[in-house]
Amino acid sequence: MPHSLVINFTPISDIPLGYTSGKHLHGLFFTLVNAVNPELAEYFHQSVANKSFTVSSLQVINSNKNQDKFLQWQQQKTVKKGSNCWWKITLLDDTLFSQLTKLWLNLRPEKPYHLGSGDLFITSVLASSDSHPWANAMSYQELFDRASETQRNINLKIYTPTAFRQGKYDVSLPTAELVFNSLLRKWQKYSNIPFDNINFEELYPAYFDIKTEIIIDNKSKFIGCIGTINYKILGEIEAIKIKQINTLADYSFYSGLGRKTTMGFGVLKRLN
Repeated sequence: MPHSLVINFTPISDIPLGYTSGKHLHGLFFTLVNAVNPELAEYFHQSVANKSFTVSSLQVINSNKNQDKFLQWQQQKTVKKGSNCWWKITLLDDTLFSQLTKLWLNLRPEKPYHLGSGDLFITSVLASSDSHPWANAMSYQELFDRASETQRNINLKIYTPTAFRQGKYDVSLPTAELVFNSLLRKWQKYSNIPFDNINFEELYPAYFDIKTEIIIDNKSKFIGCIGTINYKILGEIEAIKIKQINTLADYSFYSGLGRKTTMGFGVLKRLN
């Protein structure tokens, strides 16, 4: 069952700007997992293609913004002591959530964890849609059963920079083929509901409002797109194929999109 978990925390000292990225939240997640299940942490570390989890960058709750519609891909300044913060983790393998039960039970609010030179207390883990707009859980079968056989309009919002590997190079333009094949690969790997002989030839971009962002650190440069894109299913197509495409669009909330989803990239959501 895919899970999208929101982990709330409060810094007890300032967190430097350089430690708010998904890369560093990825490291904190590994620290948490390794403390209760070293074998699982090693599995996460060794898994190469289409990894079984995703991580967002650090988020700071701002009462002036609707967090259902707003997720920052980067912070602009040091995160101050006492701020209300969170980050999102998704688990795609059906067995992962239960393997981490010991972690959920042993997250003590008084135990400090480190993020760069800052310390923080984890205050809660949210797992249901009524507790937070970025939290939810749904079985693969339920995702498939709920997907529409008639909806031909698909709106996706990409919140954090997203790119796709094509040969030796990264491509940041979210064509239908690149987007839905990325989603399909994870679905085929984890769902046990194979989509055979599916292609995306009838899926066309109808509207898009996207831009590229460049992320540079001391070791690499990553160029990805963010924004909103609308795809339409056109022409004669079987109802089951429409259902499969809608399933993948719904699944994107959990799977993430494109490259480096374990480092905060490729966070997206289907819009109604």
